[in-house]
Amino acid sequence: MSTSKETVAYVLGQLEPLDVRARSMFGEYAVYCDGKVVGFVCDDTLLVKVSDISAEYAADLPLGRPYPDAKDYHAVPEERIDDVDWLQEFIQRTADVLPAPKPRKSRARKQ
Repeated sequence: MSTSKETVAYVLGQLEPLDVRARSMFGEYAVYCDGKVVGFVCDDTLLVKVSDISAEYAADLPLGRPYPDAKDYHAVPEERIDDVDWLQEFIQRTADVLPAPKPRKSRARKQ
């Protein structure tokens, strides 16, 4: 089952005015904040990376996985997505503690 575009739009709307975006990946979506992957939306569920701030914001959240054999992520229930202040703080603080993405190596074009 894949995620609906409406779910992704709703989650992103709840996160405004943060610097967030979603990118489609195999029928699901990666969620970026400040250029860092903070989680995924899979099967219409927001999954947020486990990080150093998890105990403060997500101790009561169930764990889920975006795909088999993946690491555990915090599965954010619908009612918590509706708590805009909590959600924005959780996502921003998660992005703040994650390392910056590694620069991508450019591919040399063959001629």
